[in-house]
Amino acid sequence: MGNQVAFVYSSGREQMHVKIAPSILSADHGNMTSDAVRAQSWGADWLHVDIMDGKFAPNLTFGPGLVKAIRPKVSIPLDCHLMLAEPEKYVEKFLEAGADLVTVHAEAITPSSIELIQQSVRKYGKKLGIAFRPATPVSDFDFDGVDCSMVLVMSVNPGFSGQKFMPEILPKLQKVSKMFGSQTNKHVEIEVDGGVDTSNAKLLVEHGATVLVAGNSVLGQPDQERAFQELRNIVGSADA
Repeated sequence: MGNQVAFVYSSGREQMHVKIAPSILSADHGNMTSDAVRAQSWGADWLHVDIMDGKFAPNLTFGPGLVKAIRPKVSIPLDCHLMLAEPEKYVEKFLEAGADLVTVHAEAITPSSIELIQQSVRKYGKKLGIAFRPATPVSDFDFDGVDCSMVLVMSVNPGFSGQKFMPEILPKLQKVSKMFGSQTNKHVEIEVDGGVDTSNAKLLVEHGATVLVAGNSVLGQPDQERAFQELRNIVGSADA
């Protein structure tokens, strides 16, 4: 495995590593498991798997079969982002396939469906994330009673890889960081997904991101490893 350097940031929260999660959506779809293995060898912390149903998001991507195929090939966590209209119907299938963390959208769940989702997550001993589209205020979702391990702030609209980063999400990101700051009694990751690259990674970390999803900026590049390491170096230089 390649040399992995631990980078940390601290901004009113306990010191923590900044994770990079390459997005398999931007990989070579004919060699997705190979790209997953390579990403792990470079020092990727997680693998991000975008699941879209053509309803909640205007794209149709992968099912649990891809997660099942990747799971035995890598040891790092599989971070499954379920952009689905009815995620409660599919969460357990992705957990069975090997997902370590399932993230569902605040816009797609109800009090009754989130309870069903949490039951599945508890059954498999895995983790739950809550995602927000760029235009959705975090205040729209009631976190009370939700055992949330991650909040995902989308910096593009759900759909296709290669979209341009939306800087207007930065105040929301900072708000989420304050919401889940050092005063809380549990650790919650703050992930950003969409248009993340070397031009904005430092800024995102400074605004509170602890996990960066890297799609086209890494797996969509001719020299994927070099692109990954350049992003890793930028994250490492982010101010505390």
